[in-house]
Amino acid sequence: MTQNRSEPEPFDEQPSPPAQASVPNVPPPAEGRTAAGEGQSRPGAASLPGYDGGTTPAATNEPKRPVTRAGMIWAAVASALVVLVLLIVFILQNQELVQVKFFGLQGAVALGIALFIAAVGGGVLVAMAGAARIIQLRAAEHRRRVSGSRQR
Repeated sequence: MTQNRSEPEPFDEQPSPPAQASVPNVPPPAEGRTAAGEGQSRPGAASLPGYDGGTTPAATNEPKRPVTRAGMIWAAVASALVVLVLLIVFILQNQELVQVKFFGLQGAVALGIALFIAAVGGGVLVAMAGAARIIQLRAAEHRRRVSGSRQR
């Protein structure tokens, strides 16, 4: 069976025509008036309620609210509470006892608690590495300031 190839298949690649910028046919502004002048409207302005096209619309009428420390603390506490609830659910769903051995110590502990202890231990190690780096950077900055003040 042969197919009629007069119509291209939907997935055949067709060379696309060169892209041309479409410029609406807007007449030039009348003398003494701009295109956005009084009484004239811009194309598409009808879709914006209350906007005649003559002026730039204000973004909002509300004043911009500054980011405060209290707001940041509230967001951090709210996020921490969500994580805490998820952690409690995880621990409650993983109550099977597992055998844990560490440096000669051994015991049975709930799986959720064992994983929680491991995660906290990892977090402590990361915090210690971060603190060491911060101390190192502060000492370098202190040395740079001291040597800079001596050269004056």
